[in-house]
Amino acid sequence: MSLPPLVEPAAELTVDEVRRYSRHLIIPDVGMTGQKRLKNAKVLVIGAGGLGSPALLYLAAAGVGTIGIAEFDEVDESNLQRQIIHGQSDIGRPKAESARDSIREANPYVDVVVHNERLDNDNVLGIFEQYDLIVDGTDNFATRYMVNDAAYFLKKPYVWGSIYRFDGQASVFWPTLSEFVDGDSSAVASDAPCYRCLYPEPPPPGMVPSCAEGGVLGVLCASIGSIQVNEAIKLLTGIGDPLVGRLMIYDALEMEYRKLRVRKDPNCALCGENPTVTGLIDYDTFCGAISDEAADAAADATISVGMLEQWIKERDNGERDFVLIDVREPNEYEINRIPGSVLIPKGDFLNGSALEQLPQVTSGDKQVVMHCKSGVRSAETLAIVKAAGYADAVHVGGGVVAWVNQIDPSQPAY
Repeated sequence: MSLPPLVEPAAELTVDEVRRYSRHLIIPDVGMTGQKRLKNAKVLVIGAGGLGSPALLYLAAAGVGTIGIAEFDEVDESNLQRQIIHGQSDIGRPKAESARDSIREANPYVDVVVHNERLDNDNVLGIFEQYDLIVDGTDNFATRYMVNDAAYFLKKPYVWGSIYRFDGQASVFWPTLSEFVDGDSSAVASDAPCYRCLYPEPPPPGMVPSCAEGGVLGVLCASIGSIQVNEAIKLLTGIGDPLVGRLMIYDALEMEYRKLRVRKDPNCALCGENPTVTGLIDYDTFCGAISDEAADAAADATISVGMLEQWIKERDNGERDFVLIDVREPNEYEINRIPGSVLIPKGDFLNGSALEQLPQVTSGDKQVVMHCKSGVRSAETLAIVKAAGYADAVHVGGGVVAWVNQIDPSQPAY
């Protein structure tokens, strides 16, 4: 379904711009008019990370006139494996500023607007209002739902992407599209879904690891990020058939692309016939970092890494006895570890096999102490262990990340 162009063309291209974009200009579908539309376009990219890096660079190279960057994080060395807009000298700098400088180097004719702040309910609508199109490069469910809802309330399309390990997804969500088109396209546009139509509810807390926990193939970011830019260009210029109402799924290991049809859900809480979400909500509560059971279990059973260090000293002196369980994956355990820890992955707790490896509840001689990378997975497994009768079990807040940062900086972080 071809759609009308999202923006009007700029008045003209300079001689320098014509030289720069000549390979676009000789494509009949783009031409001078299409390039002028790109020049007149205002696109906001949320995140200057894995997806945002290639998206920002290719939007700039394509000649999008105004590019906004919404990013509050700083460049970390672990980012450089995939976040190609940053370099070694940018470590410690705000990602938004690093990305801005890279864009200016790639294309000095682009205006860059930096939003060096965390998107939240107080600022998201005001920031979105300034742009024609949103490109979503976020990596957490709470922000994705907020982006979806804010774009819907402002009637703006947004291009969504998601990556994990070797798999990627992309789509275009524009549930108010029917108000933008008429004629033959109106019937199809009326079925355009939003993100909630595809994912009505977030996954249970702890069930879907983030890229920081599960990893991501660096080059996958380029594959999905460039698809997002491709969709953005199609929407801005009115060419091709955008991924409205379709979900593109990419398997990098099998080198396979699939497309699934996604229809508007008449019962959608946001864009359905009887919506229940009529304004921005508390997205952190809606998505939940950890389950209620994990929160209850950890409420009075969380120790700091400083306390764990003291406990380890007391154990070495024979003053205390406990078993320290690392619930991460084996490949994470190879990167760094807390001394004396025993690896029992979270999956073994979920299927019940881990309980056979713990001290017997009746023995009463060894306390169970659990940790993971940051404290999320260990809180979830703590709930399982407590439910099995280990009432004095605890977990380590901040996990091995806090251990490396505060106790043993000689170990690598990830």
